[in-house]
Amino acid sequence: MTRPTAKDTLSLVVVMTVFAGLYLSHSFLRFRNFEARGYDLGIFDQAVRRYAQFEAPIVPIKGEDFHLLGDHFHPIIAVLAPLYWIWDDPRVLNVALVVLLVSAAVPVYFVVRGWFSHRIGLLAAGALLAWWPFQVFIDWDFHEIAFAVPVIGWVIWAVERRRPWTAVVLSSFLLLVREDMGATCLAIAAVLLIKRHWFPAGCLMLLGLTGLWVAVGVVIPHFAPDGEFAYWDYSALGPSAGAAAVFLLTQPWNALPILVDHPLKIALVAAHLVPLWFLPLASPYTIIALPMLLSRLFNDRLTVWGLVYHYDATLSVIFLLAAFDTLRRIRGRSGTRGKTFRPATILPISLIALSLGGGLILQFATEREHHIFPLHWTYTGQNWHMSERAQAHQRAVDLIPAGACVEAADTAAPHLTHRSYVGLAGTLDEDRANWLIIDTWVDELGGTDPKTPDQALARAERLDFEAVTADDEGLWLLHRDIPNHRTCTEYVD
Repeated sequence: MTRPTAKDTLSLVVVMTVFAGLYLSHSFLRFRNFEARGYDLGIFDQAVRRYAQFEAPIVPIKGEDFHLLGDHFHPIIAVLAPLYWIWDDPRVLNVALVVLLVSAAVPVYFVVRGWFSHRIGLLAAGALLAWWPFQVFIDWDFHEIAFAVPVIGWVIWAVERRRPWTAVVLSSFLLLVREDMGATCLAIAAVLLIKRHWFPAGCLMLLGLTGLWVAVGVVIPHFAPDGEFAYWDYSALGPSAGAAAVFLLTQPWNALPILVDHPLKIALVAAHLVPLWFLPLASPYTIIALPMLLSRLFNDRLTVWGLVYHYDATLSVIFLLAAFDTLRRIRGRSGTRGKTFRPATILPISLIALSLGGGLILQFATEREHHIFPLHWTYTGQNWHMSERAQAHQRAVDLIPAGACVEAADTAAPHLTHRSYVGLAGTLDEDRANWLIIDTWVDELGGTDPKTPDQALARAERLDFEAVTADDEGLWLLHRDIPNHRTCTEYVD
């Protein structure tokens, strides 16, 4: 395969730059409009900020003295710490998110270009960046899984270039992204076996199993408050990983119905496969997606079945490349010569058209928080205006001094983490908290043990808090006259 010309490279850079600008605009507007949340932007801001200070990632939003490696295993986020030496602001994490997501277009372009042509590769890169999983990720804010998005693309590139050891090395980085990436390494090893790279596949299997054990069996229990991994939410499979494995091996026919026992699960699978004409099902690369997809479909938590979170961007890279892999096989069997193959052109164009049309249609068909094409609100200018609700948030956070011990509304937390010791309702020690922001327009206030607004207000009264501002667009700002606790001031300093 010939190297891209300067003109080809420039066209890819232009596409990536356009989407980077759109992503950054949407992300910064969300932050200004107080749509970013403590879960997850505030959490990662507190953690990476601590890494930047060469301290342990203690995250008060999760609880007093809560070490974030006791929640999930994602030491790779520490590489973002130097960004805080340049710009001490939570939004720096979203800048990193944009860079990571946009960079995933590069391996997709190279792989598809190798199979077809520059034009089709460029269309594939644009389709990926326009497609709904990337849009909803930008609408969610930073999350550690962003690191996996480009890495997975480069893994498939390495396999296609017959560089199995490069694929193994790249896959090893996934083990630093999240504790469950060990299972994804096993899936990549299965693809290497199919490609007859026996020894690299065996090494990656061993690496994946070791990574799973170290993360879930050693590191997370060591740092977890109760000494256990807290995210075994697969009661339909069994009370433990061992019981689940036995169930899946001995009763697979009983496991299959679980995958489609809720409309959200069906919608999730359909949203990935139907626009890709079910083509990924014929590619071995889809195996790489199975651990991530099945872990969600078997999960008890309804939230992980939804389409408006950050979980799908990595899947979209795999499924898109798997779809083009199937198309190139179809082209080969049909006897079509050359790089031109009409379905390979139509597919990415249809995804781009769906992204534009979907944004237009869904603004009338669903509520804003359920919109899977949220960039529509930015490129049509509908979120450029700062609402009265956002201005009320700004008034509240402006009144809180630096170094305070604050239990904030989820939407206010990221605006305070750079200068205050911030938790959500009920997560801080009652003797320390001296400022509260309570949002009465939500059903619950977040945190590990969510409180209702009524419960939070009753607790504030019990602790002798007094209202500074009352019911300003649903927000209550309360204060009690006690000095900032030393823990809070030292944490910020």
